[in-house]
Amino acid sequence: MDLHPPLIPLTPLPGNGLPEGLVATLVTAKDGRKLRAAYAVPNSPKGTVVLVCGRGDFIERWFETIADFVRRGFAVATFDFRGQGGSERAYEDRYRDGLKTFSEYDDDFTSFMMQVVLPDCPPPFYAIGHSTGGLVLLRALTKRTWFERAVLSAPLIGVDTGFWPLSVVRLLCAVAPKVGLGRLFLPGQSKLPIAPQNFPGNNLTSDQRRFHQATTTLAQQPDLGVGGPTFSWLNAALHALRQMNAFGKSMVFRSPILIVAAGRDRIVDNEATRRFCAAATGVSLAVIPEARHEILFERDSIREQFFAAFDAFTRA
Repeated sequence: MDLHPPLIPLTPLPGNGLPEGLVATLVTAKDGRKLRAAYAVPNSPKGTVVLVCGRGDFIERWFETIADFVRRGFAVATFDFRGQGGSERAYEDRYRDGLKTFSEYDDDFTSFMMQVVLPDCPPPFYAIGHSTGGLVLLRALTKRTWFERAVLSAPLIGVDTGFWPLSVVRLLCAVAPKVGLGRLFLPGQSKLPIAPQNFPGNNLTSDQRRFHQATTTLAQQPDLGVGGPTFSWLNAALHALRQMNAFGKSMVFRSPILIVAAGRDRIVDNEATRRFCAAATGVSLAVIPEARHEILFERDSIREQFFAAFDAFTRA
């Protein structure tokens, strides 16, 4: 798998070292897009945890969580979606996401599973899908039997649109791509990746050390970053959500699912998550009341609650 160098080498830094045994590799999506992936396989692993990360994520942000799972005896595999991290971008301006439809993300995930996880990682497989990755994972679980169990961290099941009515947001996002404005950033969204000065009042985490860890990596390797969502990205997300929620109780998932929601989430809509869990079959819900959106980048006491939920669910 390592015949080709990754598009951007993994970037360990003091305080965010390379997890033991983690190696980078290259994935080619069905449409030819090149994606950066990485995996670690310890001695005598008890299975593989597959991390499906959120919008704007990059593998380096997950070094700590990867190392946590390796210490717990799991192999770990993850990747950067197209348009972010070390994967290929759609535009010369690397900070614009360039997504048109979530089927592109579906292809990225399937290509990663087929080229890295299934051939090179030991079963049984457990999945963790964060935010956007949670929605992509849900879409896969309607068709695929890859995973024994799946845990979703603050998944994108509904969008918190703030004071904007959802109907207005849907209309604007549907019209903008049709008139050539899809690549524009949404109002109020930064054209640049997160930076240290963005910590006060941020909706992602209350843990300043972990927030600065991510921004330090971006300062060292700015090409890993991406700006805020564009109209095209949100239009694609809203369309994917309509597809998912239209199934209701008729939807069948191919593995048991636990959703761990963040009680103080201001990125995704927790009420939409509760409605989804009430309608879906085989889906359980746990809430960490004090957590912001990025549960696994929160304070130690919050992360420990997530790992406790993961342990209880995967051993059940």
